[in-house]
Amino acid sequence: MDTVWLKNIGKEDISIVGGKGANLGEMINNGLPVPSGFAVTAQAFRNFLVDNKIDEELFEVLKVNVDNDSELREAEKNAKQIILETKMSEKTVKEIKRKYKDLCEGEKIFVAVRSSATAEDLPTASFAGQQETFLNIKGEDNLLDAVKKCWASLYGARAIFYRVKGGFEHSKVNIAVIVQKMVDSEKAGVIFTSHPTTGEPLAIVESAWGLGEAVVSGTVSPDNFVVDRKNLKILDEKINEKAKMFVKDPKTGDTKIFKVPEEKRNISSLAEEEVIELVRYGNKIEALYKSPQDVEWGITGGKIYILQSRAITTINKGEVLKDQTTKKKEAGGREEPILMGTGASPGVVSGRVKIVKKLDGMNEVKEGD
Repeated sequence: MDTVWLKNIGKEDISIVGGKGANLGEMINNGLPVPSGFAVTAQAFRNFLVDNKIDEELFEVLKVNVDNDSELREAEKNAKQIILETKMSEKTVKEIKRKYKDLCEGEKIFVAVRSSATAEDLPTASFAGQQETFLNIKGEDNLLDAVKKCWASLYGARAIFYRVKGGFEHSKVNIAVIVQKMVDSEKAGVIFTSHPTTGEPLAIVESAWGLGEAVVSGTVSPDNFVVDRKNLKILDEKINEKAKMFVKDPKTGDTKIFKVPEEKRNISSLAEEEVIELVRYGNKIEALYKSPQDVEWGITGGKIYILQSRAITTINKGEVLKDQTTKKKEAGGREEPILMGTGASPGVVSGRVKIVKKLDGMNEVKEGD
């Protein structure tokens, strides 16, 4: 089985469709408003490697010293080249085309193509964000190219480095690919179903105009709402200026940055009832997975869509850190923060900040940085 509809899978299918795919299927089957789609299974990827007899060659080029940046970059280049230059089987091609045609329902549509590693979002390791996502893909040929690029992204430098340092064997990590209808969000953001640092029963909703990339990438300071999950009351809200938004070009499918109209920049991107409805969905998702969740969502035409959910792995399980008073150093220039939002990590290390603009600059990072 090379492809499977998301509605036909659940949380027990992580080995087939990865953590992301299993989560989406589970939510669909529990009545949550998730965009329709299908998965290209991890087995399709494994068959691609074995049937084309490229598995041994692939894993051989990954045997490098990952602390040496030039070796790591060369491994990435060679591994991706092997994947991208190898033909996909006719069986897999036909299944993907058939599923895409059925998803389109007579008219070619834009889809989101996301990687879903089989070990992604497990408690012992999170590979989230290490593989690639391709948005606004339209047409069979473009879809097939995007699937192969997702497969190749399993061997990006960062992913290779992480697996080696985490003790994961490359040969035991598979990847599925999730294909879903694109949601052209008029507003979008994230929900933390519990406080991402302390685990308190407070839902935090962050929102901005346009597609969710504006919030996830940190391009804008989103509106921020703190909600008591039990009585569904908004305890605090911060409406920030939102000068930019990401919007899809309806012709090309390219995501472009536009200026938010003046009259919308400083008003709330969410109505109160939308905030409460989002928290209701967040409560349902947390109850479903029995753990606090980081949920991405979008709203179009007044309808909420749940785009992704994964466990929050940053909650401090020990004592909550106490505030520490530090000496404030006088510094010239701007004093106002340039970006605000909810911190999603309590911090696990400390040290000097070293800015590295390219991967080959990692050699400049020394112990303690």
